[in-house]
Amino acid sequence: MNELYFTRRSIIATGTALAVTPANAATSAASRLILLGTGGGPTPKPNRAASAQVITVGDAAYVIDCGNGVARQLVLAGIKLKALRSIFITHHHSDHNVDYGSLMLLAWAADLATPVDSYGPPPLAEMTQSFLAYNRVDIATRMADEGRPSLAGLIRPHELTKAGLVMQDSNVSVTAAMVDHPPLVPSFAYRFDCPDRSIVISGDTRPSEGLVTLARGADVLVHEVMYLPALEALIASEPNAKTLREHLLASHTSAADVGKVATRAGVETLVLSHFVPGGFPFVTDDQWRDAVRPHFAGEIIVGRDLLVL
Repeated sequence: MNELYFTRRSIIATGTALAVTPANAATSAASRLILLGTGGGPTPKPNRAASAQVITVGDAAYVIDCGNGVARQLVLAGIKLKALRSIFITHHHSDHNVDYGSLMLLAWAADLATPVDSYGPPPLAEMTQSFLAYNRVDIATRMADEGRPSLAGLIRPHELTKAGLVMQDSNVSVTAAMVDHPPLVPSFAYRFDCPDRSIVISGDTRPSEGLVTLARGADVLVHEVMYLPALEALIASEPNAKTLREHLLASHTSAADVGKVATRAGVETLVLSHFVPGGFPFVTDDQWRDAVRPHFAGEIIVGRDLLVL
């Protein structure tokens, strides 16, 4: 197996986000993409879990983003926590990273016995150490009373600051592109080139040239989406409505623009996720699809939690 591991706080220096075919990939291995959580924003929603996806190849699982409840969503999806190989964080908003440490802790408390590499923008390494310190009593107790190994020894954080190849193993090559999600810089999208297909996860972004380049020719693009006609109703009860509106319009992608991005990238299938609004006001699947369709002629899938693709 040909694996590329980087040192802690490593910097990915490649300036161009290009897909790389996995070395020694088993061409018979089929990938699965599971949408673990499809809601956008930090507030809990009754109908959608927080943002998270997992891609599996064989018995290995690669998690992208760790919104609240990601460990339980993995279990509901039938993924054993010991299958976890890598975690990829797109950016440091809480609906994407709040359960990063919790996922590792709960996997360790279940059956995880092999190290997990995590990748994301700074300060990922500091966050990892802070989480371990926060839970030091529980960790030390379980190590002493239950004979568990050191949790710190199972987490290997790698900080990314530039676009380029992130990691490569026998299942997948992962490439990152910088996307525009102000004020968080850097924010990343990730492309997974698996033995059977390529999958791109946009993360949170407004229309971004880096994402178009990264997703060019991909089989599947999972893209965040915002339904502008529901925006005013969404923020009506918020005391910071003016500031929130400005943030949403400056940092996210409307349904029409999602279709345009997918068309420019030439992807085959567009999967809508990270819905804004993701709860109230309710937007039907047909409304999401109809808002995108004039701008994209390929397959459109309106995502839902635990959908397997």
